[in-house]
Amino acid sequence: MSEHYRAMLVEQVDKKNFTRKITERSLDELPAGELLIRVRYSSLNFKDALSSIGNPGVSRNFPHTPGIDAAGEVVECTDGAFKPGDDVLVTGFDLGMNTAGGFGQYIRIPSKWAVALPEGLTQKEAMVYGTAGFTAGLSLQALVNAGVTPDDGEVLVTGATGGVGSVAIALLAKAGYTAVAATGKAYQADFLKSLGAADVVGRDAVLEGAERPMMKERWAGVIDCVGGDYLAAALKSTKYGGTVTCCGLTASPDLNINVFPFILRGVSLLGIDSVECPMEPRLRLWKKLASEWKLDSLTDLTEECGLDDLDGKIDLMLKGGLKGRTLVNLDM
Repeated sequence: MSEHYRAMLVEQVDKKNFTRKITERSLDELPAGELLIRVRYSSLNFKDALSSIGNPGVSRNFPHTPGIDAAGEVVECTDGAFKPGDDVLVTGFDLGMNTAGGFGQYIRIPSKWAVALPEGLTQKEAMVYGTAGFTAGLSLQALVNAGVTPDDGEVLVTGATGGVGSVAIALLAKAGYTAVAATGKAYQADFLKSLGAADVVGRDAVLEGAERPMMKERWAGVIDCVGGDYLAAALKSTKYGGTVTCCGLTASPDLNINVFPFILRGVSLLGIDSVECPMEPRLRLWKKLASEWKLDSLTDLTEECGLDDLDGKIDLMLKGGLKGRTLVNLDM
């Protein structure tokens, strides 16, 4: 085993400026932890892009390697939870935030963060899902648990071309739901329909009539990935007894809403957190993503890049220029 490996390193120049580069790191520079993993694949999430520009809400320790997702094989495990050669995946917890993450060929973490790769998934497929796909799965599971069925009507997905949104569209279609994709990128309509969207609407259409206290009932459920006014409008236009899940803030972290959807229509708003999701439901969902909810054409969601191309992909993500999932191949 080499004592050095390649990784993206984010360094702080001054209070407001940060740089990114691909460099060689030493295994000795990895943090303490029971589990050493040789990373083969990671994926690019919006949180990674924020970490790469020094967003203090994500990362405060620099120099730092982002990457909140990782899949690879165990090199060493000092507590016996895994054995060398085991295929594992890691999403969430502190990986890629203030703990060196999956944009490096090795990570060292607490063993309790890792999940044994479920039967039916390859390392690559696991990272096509990654945090975004896992979050989409949690959102769909929340709708199912709340009693939203395919017969109840349309399910809206906001931010549909993003990582969470695109997987959510595909998962809803796989599970038999009528998914409606909301996007500001009309030119991506064919892409969204190829994932299984029954209809594609402009994001402005979601806001039509939102100035009123309540809107016409349309959605049996909503998977909201953007927050802000779109989440407020979705709540106002959800059918009686419907459920809205919330997992993102790319539009805004603020929610300006009255209580009418809740007290007049019995609408439920459920928060989705994939970072600290307990291990038992985490394992259940990964097994589901590897079996009954496994998408038939995961590669249709994906663009693949190596470390050397990652910098440009991060810039594109920050500008809203990516669609679907970006897979990072650490051996490319």
